[in-house]
Amino acid sequence: MDDDFDLATGTCSDEPRLALLTHTEAREMVELLQVLEQLAPNDHGQAAGQLAADLARRLPAP
Repeated sequence: MDDDFDLATGTCSDEPRLALLTHTEAREMVELLQVLEQLAPNDHGQAAGQLAADLARRLPAP
């Protein structure tokens, strides 16, 4: 049997997992992306603004 296949068939822990970002961290990320949108008057700034808007819509109201 291939060793790579054996590695992919492990078990997952039943322990609760932490969120990748906390609510506060997510809000701060939206704020930082909005700042980047203002500072970068190019496609990167526009993309940052769009990402900020998308993320903000997914966050629960404070």
